[in-house]
Parts: sequence; structure tokens; C-alpha cells
Amino acid sequence: MDMKELSSILQQNGIVGAGGAGFPTYAKLDERAETIILNCAECEPLLRLHRQLLEKHAAEIAEMFHTIAETVGAKEAIIGIKKAYKKTIEAVNAVIEKYPEMRLGLLDEVYPAGDEVVLIYEVTGKVVRPGGLPIESGVAVFNVETVYNAYRALHENTPVEDKLVSVVAEVENPITVRVPIGTPLDEVVAQAGHVTTPNPVYFVGGPMMGNIGTGAQPVTKTTNAILVLPEDHYIIQKKLKKNSIDMKRAAACCCQCTMCTDLCPRHLLGHPIEPNKFMLAATCKDIQEPNIFINTMFCSSCGVCELYSCFQGLSPRSLMAEYKAGLRANGIKAPHVEAKPVGPEREYRKVPMERLMARIDLTKYNKEAPLDESEIAVKKVKIMMSQHIGAPASPIVKKGDKVTKGQMIAEPGKGLSVGIHASVTGTVTEVNDKYVIIET
Repeated sequence: MDMKELSSILQQNGIVGAGGAGFPTYAKLDERAETIILNCAECEPLLRLHRQLLEKHAAEIAEMFHTIAETVGAKEAIIGIKKAYKKTIEAVNAVIEKYPEMRLGLLDEVYPAGDEVVLIYEVTGKVVRPGGLPIESGVAVFNVETVYNAYRALHENTPVEDKLVSVVAEVENPITVRVPIGTPLDEVVAQAGHVTTPNPVYFVGGPMMGNIGTGAQPVTKTTNAILVLPEDHYIIQKKLKKNSIDMKRAAACCCQCTMCTDLCPRHLLGHPIEPNKFMLAATCKDIQEPNIFINTMFCSSCGVCELYSCFQGLSPRSLMAEYKAGLRANGIKAPHVEAKPVGPEREYRKVPMERLMARIDLTKYNKEAPLDESEIAVKKVKIMMSQHIGAPASPIVKKGDKVTKGQMIAEPGKGLSVGIHASVTGTVTEVNDKYVIIET
């Protein structure tokens, strides 16, 4: 297929990374991509939807992955998947024989195997430049659900109108469901039966990199999971802490053990990020070495430093995120630096997923969450115009319009952007630059 044609299809059908920041997929189509990688590492604890989807729709996903490889002219297409996902591996092995450029890249059960910089190194041996994009190394990475959405757009004329979401932890029946984009989180959680804790808190996304949400918050194209947790759970309390208090705690008890740096996944790949030095400089207000602060821009915010490494319970990730945001707000960009050679110690400093779940008190929630793709009925959806990196989509409907499921309701904005589509059939009851509400 012609790259321009496929790019247009992906943009018009609203295909973006189905997780993380939601990077528009059409912008990843690049003839420099010698290698493309399908990310089925299922990076975060408790999440299962990618391995479930790949197991069920292996043929469709492999076909679309092959189409992408042909379109960009990639020499190899690697499916990055953990060795533990045996049923999914069996399903993939049954269909990839007819694609000579395709192979499996088997991964250990460690965190954060799904971080694209880590994933690229594990399956290709290439180190992405600190602050650089994978394409600089001739690589493009695609999420499993993203590739399946591309297949649906290309072969079924179905735009992104729904999302797979895992509902886990304090619920009667953990489950992975397909829901219309814009569905309130309360209605998604209801698909998992009764909530089993008083005063539940919704933690949206993975436990390491997610955030606290609300019941009225709408599902977006990047909503992967909802963890229903007790309000006194470690993860919730950690997220609620104030950075000003954390900074004072760090000043009082950071002993410079260097564990945060020693186990930092990006540091172990030679990136110039050293959380321990940041903690010392920030708490002492020492600006003699400004690069210590500037290098926070190379942090991936994986959370290993504050949720696993630090035995004092300090928060390097959160504090660095605050500094990083301040630097960007003042127009400071990450400097162009090269990574140092990867040392042999990296192999012995990976974070085992089982140990991580125990550390953050999630082991008891590590249960099956079966995939159910049955269509669920909702009365009202709130569809955000900015569900992706880049310019928000521009609404093309008005209040009172009748729309059908799959109809474009917002066209791509200027620059990097994608279309947005109705997730239900109904009447538009509210329109503004931020969202469109449709009632069935």
C-alpha cells in the first residue's frame, strides 16, 4: 500500500497510540524505519488487554503489522512479547510463518519492559539517543491495540469509536471490556460487578504511571485500565502526597544510597539521568551543576525510583517531574547528548514484576480479567477533542445534530492531529472546543 494512502486512512479514522500519550499513528509511518516493533510487553502490573487481544485476533493483527512493514519498507517486524505469555505466543506462532520478515522478540518478566526505549534495546540491541525518537535509530514502535484499530479501519471501515479497558483490583469480577469512547468510568467499573471496598478510588492507567480519576471522567483513546483501590492503599496515598512535603522529607532523610540511580532503567541504558544527584542538589538548592536539573528531561517517569528502589519512601520521580515541567514552561529543551555504553551490571538490575507487585501491595489483585468484547449500552458519552499528542480535533457538528456511530464529529486540527468519531448513535446535546456530548 502507498504510504500516503495509509497515512490518510489512519489520520481520518483517528488511529493513535492506544495507551501512553496517544501519538498519532500516521506520523510514525516513515521510510527510515528499518525495523518495526509490536509492543506486547504489557508493561504495567495487572494489565492484560494487549496479550488478550493479540491472542484472540492474532491473524488480523499480524496481517496489519505486515502491511505496515511493507508500506514503510521495513526489513524486519518484531513482536516484542514476554516469555510468560504462552497462550498468546502459541496464537502468534500459528500465523506468522507466512510473513518472512516477522519474528518474536521474547522478553523477561520485568518492569518496564514496555517502555519503548527499553523494548528497542531488548529486541534489537540498539540504544535510542537520550531525548531522541526511535526513528533516529531506524525503529518505529506500535501498540497491539493500535495495530488492531488500524486493521479495523483498513478492512472494516471502522474508525476508533471504542476502547478496551481492564477493570481490576477491588471488584467482584475483574474483566477487560470494550466500551464506547466517552463512557463515564463509573459505567465501565459497573461491568465488573460490585465494588468490594468502601470509599473506592479509581486509579486510571497502570499502577506505576497512572493517575487518580473520578467516576464522571470519560474514557479516551488512551484509557487502558481502571484500578479500583481502597482509599488508604499505598499507591493512592503516594499519589496524594504534596511535592512540598516530599521535598522536606528528602532533605531530612535522603542518605544518598544511590539505589534510585542504580536501578533506573534509562540510566542503565546510558542516559544521563541520576535521581540521587538530583535529590541532593534540589534539597540543598545547589545549582552549581545545572545539568543535574536539565537532565531530569531524560526521565521517563516509569516510577521505579519512588515505588520500588527507595527504602525511605521518597519521591524522586514526582519531584523530577515538577522540575521538568518548569523547564519546559520556560522554553528549555533537552540538550543533544549521546548515551554512554551499556554496562554488564544492567542484566542484574532489572526489576522482577513479581517482586514489584509485592512491593506496591498488588499481588492479591493479580487475577485473570477475561476479555469480553460484547457491546455495552450507554445513555450519554462525553468525547474529548484532545485525546492525542498534537493539535485538538475541530468539531464539525452542532447542538441538536443527529449522529450515527462511527460518523466523524471532529476533523483533524492543523498540524499533528487526527479525526474524532461518534461512539454511539444519538443527538448532540453540547459542543465546544474541548468536548462533544452525545445522548442516545
